[in-house]
Amino acid sequence: MTRIAVTGGAGRLGRSLVAGLAARGHELISIDRAASDAAELAGVAQITADLTDADAAARAIADARADALVHLAAIAVPFSAPEDVILRTNAGLALNVLSAGVAAGIPKIVTASSPTVIGYGAPAGWLPDRFPLDEETAPRPWNAYGLSKHLAEQTIAMLARQTGDSTRFAAFRPCFVIAPEEWAGAPTQQGHTVRERLDDPALAAPSLFNYVDARDVATFVDVLLDALPAIPNAEVFFVGADDALAREPLAELLPRFVPGSGELAAALTGTAPAFSNAKARRVLGWRPDHSWREDLAAADSPDPRKDVLA
Repeated sequence: MTRIAVTGGAGRLGRSLVAGLAARGHELISIDRAASDAAELAGVAQITADLTDADAAARAIADARADALVHLAAIAVPFSAPEDVILRTNAGLALNVLSAGVAAGIPKIVTASSPTVIGYGAPAGWLPDRFPLDEETAPRPWNAYGLSKHLAEQTIAMLARQTGDSTRFAAFRPCFVIAPEEWAGAPTQQGHTVRERLDDPALAAPSLFNYVDARDVATFVDVLLDALPAIPNAEVFFVGADDALAREPLAELLPRFVPGSGELAAALTGTAPAFSNAKARRVLGWRPDHSWREDLAAADSPDPRKDVLA
C-alpha cells in the first residue's frame, strides 16, 4: 500500500482518481481548496489549502506525509478565466506543489498535463507532422491553458535536473475525461452528453475526438507510480482510449474539421484515435479497459446487474 497525496482531489478527475486509487488498496490524501463529499464518504483523508500560496502548499504537502504525489489542481478548462489568470494560476500551482513535493522528500511525483500542449485548434491553422499524435509530436500551445500545461511538464524536467534520480517524476496527458456517471447521461466537461458528442461530430471535433474513461486514468496512475523507479525520469505519456469518440472513421471526419489534414488523417483507419497510447503500453504495460461502445451499451441495458457506475 502506498500513501498518495492528490492535489485537486475534489475536482472532476480528482474524485474518480482518488476513488480508483483507494479501491486499489492505497491510502489517499486529497488536498484541495474545499473538502469533497465524495472523498468523505469514501473515508479518504482531506487537507484544505490554497495551493496558489507557496507557503500553504509547502505546509499541506509536508503534512500529507506521502510516499507519492499526484498534482491535478488547476483551472481545468481553456478560456474559462482570463488568459493571464489561467497562466499565472496553473503555472504557479505547478511550481508550488511540485517544489513542495521535492522539499518534503516525496520520492515519486506525477503531474497532470494535457493534450492541448500539441496546439490543435490554433486560429491561424494547425497541422501535425503525422497522425496518430504521440509524445514525439512537437508541442505548439496557442493559448494560456495549453502553455500552462507545457510549463508543468517543463517544471518536472527542471526539478529532475536539480534532484537527479533521488526524486522520480512523470507527466501524463489525459485525453477528454469522461467520468463514470457521464455514460449514463450526466453532462461532460463541455456541457454536452456523450451521446450528443457522438451524434454531432462538431461537438467532439475541437478535441480531435479524443477521450478516456476516468477509471482508466486511475489504473494508469497506479501502474505509473509503481513503474517510476525503473523508467527514465520525467517521462511524458498520453493517456487515451483505444478508439476515437466518433461513429465514423477519423480518416473521414478530420478533413471536415481540420483543413488540409486529409492526407495525414488517412493513416487513421477504422476506429483508430488521433492520439496514440502506444508509449504507455510499451513502457508501462498499461492499456485502457473502457470504450464508449461498451459503456454506452451498458448504460442503456435494462439489466439492473449491469451498472455502468460500478
